[in-house]
Amino acid sequence: MKILVTAGPTRERLDPVRYISNRSTGKMGYAVACAARDAGHEVTLVSGPVALAAPEGVSLVRVESAAEMAAAVFDAFPRQDLVVMAAAVADYRPAETAEHKIKKQKGDLLIRLERTTDILAELGARKQPGQHLAGFAAESEDLLENARKKLTGKGLDWIAANTVADGFGTDTNTIVLLGRDGSETVIGPDTKARVAAKLVEMITLPRTTK
Repeated sequence: MKILVTAGPTRERLDPVRYISNRSTGKMGYAVACAARDAGHEVTLVSGPVALAAPEGVSLVRVESAAEMAAAVFDAFPRQDLVVMAAAVADYRPAETAEHKIKKQKGDLLIRLERTTDILAELGARKQPGQHLAGFAAESEDLLENARKKLTGKGLDWIAANTVADGFGTDTNTIVLLGRDGSETVIGPDTKARVAAKLVEMITLPRTTK
């Protein structure tokens, strides 16, 4: 199978030295890419800025912003059998980017934000017969309720739900894998490598029997 995996955060520039981002380390996405590679699949990894070594045997595409990640994913999507969106893509970006460093002034600074492209929803709309989508839902409350809404609302086949406390900045994870067929499987707690291996097994093996 040809599998595309996204990983890491995105950075949305405010000025030449500042940006909006999040605490994603990319470890889960990189683990998924390595697990898919080890299972014998052809893997493309679209990665935001992380402090991780490039995995051997994986085609790595480095991006920084949500717009760059969207462009890379949309370009590769028609050639993929499966996409696993593990990246923590920014939902908002500064509406204006300053050409020079914003200087400190008296009073508050108001920053207007605008929506970024919802990559996963767009993939769900573009998905062709034979293509499959898996997403991640990192939540701080109402984990399964929010994950189910994302699963159905964005046209996904699977969604891996984990709490922010479990998944961000750690070497371990616990996920609940929800399927479009109503299945619900807890994976972990375990290392991200083992969680990723089980995840890849579950979202690829059923397709070989169809």
